[in-house]
Amino acid sequence: MTGLRAMRWRRAGIWCGRVAWGMLGLLGAAALYYSTLQPDMLRLGLSVAFPLLMCAAAWVRPARWGHAFRAVLVLGLTGWYVTDPPRNDRIWAQEYAIPADAWREGNDIHVRHVRNFRYHTPTSYIPAWYDATYRLDGLQSVDLVTSYWAGDAIAHVFLSFGFSDGRHLAISIETRRQARFAYSTIAGFFHHYELFYVTADERDLIGVRTDIRHERVYLYRLNLSPEVREHLFLSYVNAIHDLIGHPQWYNTLTDNCTTGILARAGARLRYRLDWRVILSGHTAAMAYDMDLLGPYDRARLPDFSALHAASRIIRPPDATLGPDYSRDIRAHLPPPEGPAQP
Repeated sequence: MTGLRAMRWRRAGIWCGRVAWGMLGLLGAAALYYSTLQPDMLRLGLSVAFPLLMCAAAWVRPARWGHAFRAVLVLGLTGWYVTDPPRNDRIWAQEYAIPADAWREGNDIHVRHVRNFRYHTPTSYIPAWYDATYRLDGLQSVDLVTSYWAGDAIAHVFLSFGFSDGRHLAISIETRRQARFAYSTIAGFFHHYELFYVTADERDLIGVRTDIRHERVYLYRLNLSPEVREHLFLSYVNAIHDLIGHPQWYNTLTDNCTTGILARAGARLRYRLDWRVILSGHTAAMAYDMDLLGPYDRARLPDFSALHAASRIIRPPDATLGPDYSRDIRAHLPPPEGPAQP
């Protein structure tokens, strides 16, 4: 019986080893396929060759030499992957071609390249950017924006900073896509996109979602003290400026639109590891649980479900992306965003 049990354990170990090597082969193939290697023939060739070599090692005898060969392949791929540098000098898709820069001079925050595209359709637009200066002591609000394009589980999440002069600066943490690649959700798990901060006029960043793509967009006021608002805004300013000289990789799991907000806000680790960070459509619910939304009238909006329904941006069919867009989208929202209640 002891010998039979040992044989079963040996067989189980062999199968576990095969599964592990197989998974490493698939991960390696994906890492190469979604890499930024050029030319494309090299990238595609290596993504096919790596799993084939991992499989071929099964016929190497003695078996330990096959395992050693696979280990060398995996270690070589890992060494390349961790040293593969992000870059700022690629040929980018037009909406990511010009990065923002931001810096502080006393009470003034200077932002270069605030995006302000004029959209005709989701793929047809007139590119435009402008430079702006914002007074730090004029920062009055921070709004959380969630935009849903399919289902309720996944949403794009970003912030908009409001100032006493009526202006808003929307900042979105996104993938910086190269012109030669189409967008891919899977690619975000590998070294495929650089990290990119879009600084934009709300008519661009929110307007394209409400009026052009017709996504479901929600806007919530964050319940932050003036000190926390200032700290959060300055952390974005510093991150934007740092990317100019030190590009970073985007990662869907560890460095995405939601984790970036939590990191900038200094959220506790347990919230950064919350399942709602990955299923970003639930980010606003998490913020509600953290008591970060509002303050709202709890008699009128007793729970998150009611607040969520009341916070959707509704645009009339004949709406235009005019200069009053920021004011218009807040007109019907619940206090403190909307008109005072009697």
